[in-house]
Order: sequence, then C-alpha cells, then structure tokens
Amino acid sequence: MDDLVPLVKSGLGLVAEGDRADLRQRLEQTLGRLANPDVRVIVVGEFKQGKSKLINALVNAPVCPVDDDIATSVPTVVRFGEPASAAVLVPRTGGADQDGSAFERRPVALKDIASFVSERGNPSNQQGLASAEVLLPRRVLADGLSVIDSPGVGGLESAHALTTLTALPTADAMILVSDASQEYTEPELRFLKQAQRIVPNVGCVLSKTDLYPQWRLVADLDRAHLASAGIGTIPLIPVSSDLRLAAAKANDAELNQESGFPDLVAYLRRDVVGKAQALRRRSVAHDLLSVTDHLRLSVTTELSALQNPEGVPVLLAELEEAKEKADQQRKRSSRWQTTLNDGASDLIADMEHDLRDRLRSIQREAEVAIDAGDPGPVWDQFAEWIEQRVASAVSDTFVWTNERSQWLAEQVAELFALDEVPLPLLEVAGTDGVLAPVEEIPYLDPGRVSAAGKVLIGMRGSYGGVLMFGLLTGIIGMSLINPLSVGAGLLLGRKAYREDKDARLKRRQADAKNLVRRQMDDVVFQVGKQLKDRLRQVQREIRDHFGNIAEEHHRSLADSVTAAQRIAATYRQERDGRVTELKAQLTRIDQLSARAKRLVPREPVPAQQPVEAMAAGS
Repeated sequence: MDDLVPLVKSGLGLVAEGDRADLRQRLEQTLGRLANPDVRVIVVGEFKQGKSKLINALVNAPVCPVDDDIATSVPTVVRFGEPASAAVLVPRTGGADQDGSAFERRPVALKDIASFVSERGNPSNQQGLASAEVLLPRRVLADGLSVIDSPGVGGLESAHALTTLTALPTADAMILVSDASQEYTEPELRFLKQAQRIVPNVGCVLSKTDLYPQWRLVADLDRAHLASAGIGTIPLIPVSSDLRLAAAKANDAELNQESGFPDLVAYLRRDVVGKAQALRRRSVAHDLLSVTDHLRLSVTTELSALQNPEGVPVLLAELEEAKEKADQQRKRSSRWQTTLNDGASDLIADMEHDLRDRLRSIQREAEVAIDAGDPGPVWDQFAEWIEQRVASAVSDTFVWTNERSQWLAEQVAELFALDEVPLPLLEVAGTDGVLAPVEEIPYLDPGRVSAAGKVLIGMRGSYGGVLMFGLLTGIIGMSLINPLSVGAGLLLGRKAYREDKDARLKRRQADAKNLVRRQMDDVVFQVGKQLKDRLRQVQREIRDHFGNIAEEHHRSLADSVTAAQRIAATYRQERDGRVTELKAQLTRIDQLSARAKRLVPREPVPAQQPVEAMAAGS
C-alpha cells in the first residue's frame, strides 16, 4: 500500500493550488485510513475449541493463554511489530486525551501477558482491561494482518456473544473455530449466518484433527450443514495446531503440510489480506477520481473560456443553470433529503416493531413452558435460557437494522443528482453494552417446603376432620379420637396439603410470568432507546455524508462560474500565460486521474510458508 500515499499527497498538492478546503479534508481522511493498514481478523467460537492455540500455532509463539478451563477473558490483538512486545489497553478515567484516544496503553512483559488476559490471571476481567496487544516480527503478519483472540466465555447464544458481534462491523474477516469432536451445532450455524451479514469475509477452521480420526467425516458433515444453511460458500479448513507447533520445533516441512496450516495461511493472504487491500485501493481510487473530476471542472471551464472568449456567455448560462440545480440539491426540499427523513422515520418504527415482535415470541414460549411445570426448582436454568433467547433476539434486531440502514443509504444514493456517489460507512450491528442496563431476572422462590412445614400443613387440614368426625362418632358413644376420626383427619389433611401445593404452584407460575413480562419490558425500554439513538446517528451520518458531496459539487460549479466571469474581463496579454498555466495544471490532474484508474486489486501470491521460516517468524 506504500504506492497509495504518494498518490494521495499529489492530490493534496493539486487541491492546495485550487484552494479547495472541502476536497483537502476528503483526501486528509483518505490519508488517515491509509495510516492504519491493519487487516483485522477476529477468531471466535465456543470455549475450549482451540482458538488460542490456533493463533499461537499461526505465529509460532505462546502469545495467547491455553488452559484446561476457560482461558481467554480479554480480547488479545496480535499484529506485526519489531521488537516483540506486549501492552494492555485500559479505559481512561478522565475521558479521551488530547489525541481523542479513550484508552491508555500500558506496556507489560510479553511473558506476563497471560496474567492479564486469561481467566486464571484476570477472572471475569476484574482488572477492567479493554484489550491486550502483542507485537511480533512474524512474516505472516507483515502485510498488515492482525489476529484477534476473542474471549471464550459462554456459548454462541449467550449474552457474552454480543461482545463478539460488537467487534464484527470493524473487522475485515472472522474465523469460526470448531473442533473435530462433533459436527456443527445449531447455534454455530446461526452465528455464522448472522456474522456473514455483518462482516465481509467469513471462514471456518476445523481444529484438533490430530485428536479425532473421524475428522474427515465431520468436515464433510460440516460442509453439508453450511450448504443446507445457505452459506456453502464459506470455506472450511481442517488444521492441527499441535502438528503445526511440532513441525516448527522439528523444522519438518512434511509435518507442517499435514497440519493444514499452509492452506490457512494461503487463505488469509489471498482471501483476507488480498481482498482487504483491493477494497482499500478501490476506495482510494474513488476518492482521487472524485477529487480530480472536481478540479478538472473548474480548470477546463476557465481554459475553455480563455481559448474561446466568444463562447463565454453561453458557457456562463450553462454553468448558472447547473449551479442552480446544485443549489436545489442542498435544500431540504430535495428528493434525497425527503427520502432520508421518511426512511429514517420508517426504519425507527420498523425496528421497534421487530424488537417487540421477537421479544413477544420469547415471552409466549416462556409462558407455555411455565404453565407446563413448576418453574421454581429450575428457575436458574430457565432464567439463563431467557437471557440467551433475549440476547439472540437483540442481536438479530441489530443486524437487521444495520442492513436496513445500508439499504436506506443506497436509496438516498440512487436519488442523488450525481452519476455515482460513495456510500457512508454505517455501523449499527455492534451490540456492545446494549444489555448492560438491563438487570438480571429477579429471584423466584423455588417453592421448597421442609418436612416440618408439610406436617404443619397436613395437621391444619386434618384438625377439622378429626374434630368433625369425632363429634359425629361421639353420638354413638365413641371417643373424640377414634379410628374413624383419625382416618378422616388423614384424608382431609392430605387433601389440604394437595390444595396448598396447587395454590403455591399457581402462585409461583403467576410470579414467574410477571417476572418474564417485566424483563421483556425492561429490554424493550433499554434496548429500544439505544437503537433509536443509533438510528438517529445513522440519519445524521447519511445526511452529512451526502450533504458534503452536494457541497463539493456546488463549490466546483460556483468556482467554474467565477472563473468564467473572471475570464470575460481578462486582458489578452494575460490570457496566454494563464492558458499555459492551466494546461500544465490540467495535465497534472489528468496524470493523477490516470494513475488512480490503474489502482486495480493486486493478486497476492498464495505461496506456502517454508517450515524453515516458521521458527524465525513465519
């Protein structure tokens, strides 16, 4: 990507000559994007599937902790850097610093990184770390590849999975790791379908092939599941991290090939890094072509007026008409503004209905389950099931809203009065902290009654039976306590206990339903507010994005009109010098435009890694 920076700087030089602050700001933003060449790949999956060891084997270094229990508690980013080092990012207590960074970077010893990012050293992230960063001089990372080890806490349907989905909109690719002990589960397939709607590149790794002889059968079953789920284009790469590490230690190329990692490295270079760089080049080319088009408009207008003075009145009339259209484009009454406002209002209403509909479906399922049995003894498991379903529903709503936001931006772009306009980068699918304001489902009395309590309930019911039948049998000369009155007392006591048990069950069921309803209302209240805030931010981003494009277009036309008007009063002796100057400037603009058009995606060479280089940093 080094060839892109000089191109953008050349564009900045041309913009400075034309005194176009608006175009300079666009190219400065382009330079800012080029300053961060990282291609982010997030590694996800259920816990204990081998995510951390996969990264360790990829970079041939123990950078991610591996444990018999849940290992990773803090996201760990592994990227290229020399010399090798590590650091943790801690949120700033006083807010962002002067550079706008909300995190403080604290260097740590590389050998001590596990004490910060592992569940053993930092249980449940008690240290409050945002993430950890490891820099390694590895060739596989040299092209800008950054690999992120996500926390392995909870399943893919748990609320913890929302933190993983949060990172996806900012990632260039995602790799789902699942070991060869079993085929894909329904949550894994569902998570893959959801991720494919957020992140542009999704891949799968079948890990631990050395431990399970039937891994080929599992791989075939997994591919069949992907195809039946409509995501059969996702690649599945079987690997063995242990074989890879053993191959690096023994410098055994054949063992390295057997590990499957050469295929994984080739995939990362070709389909992840290569495609990300191609997208970046196309983005830079689009920015440069747009800038050169704006610059060329004013230069060619002035040059045409100088070379053809008699045509200036006609040119002025045409430019004034175009300028008037550009003025209309900037007004709120323009079609694209109306489409944006109406679309945003509809989107907010549809989003709220979608969220309520999903949660009502969960509530109905919960109430049916409550009516089918006693919720008290299994309330902890039931509450966990509710949290999983709610987290899944909220995630679906956010992903759906993200897609609708992109669709709205496309609708606005189609109505825009230019041939082709770029779409803004919208990120609504992130769900970080969405459920944080929602309190956990309250405790429900399990309804357990001690043996003494049962006796007391029975005695209360039996007392009336003993007394009543004792009095009746007393008429025939029997004592108050006799076999008949005792038997009647036992029967009535048993009946009273059953009635009390049924009443307590109905009361628990009613309490459980009320707790579920309150939880759904709380989720709608908290999550709905955050979604509305994000959608209003999306509306502002789309408005500002297309408003800036309209402003650039208007400024270019206004400059052209001013140049044509100035030429009408220019003396002949000054005209020749200005023509020469404009021709030279137009030549530089055309040269930059031609170079921008040649920014085509370069196909990376998917060469397999020589095992000799692994120990040195492949």
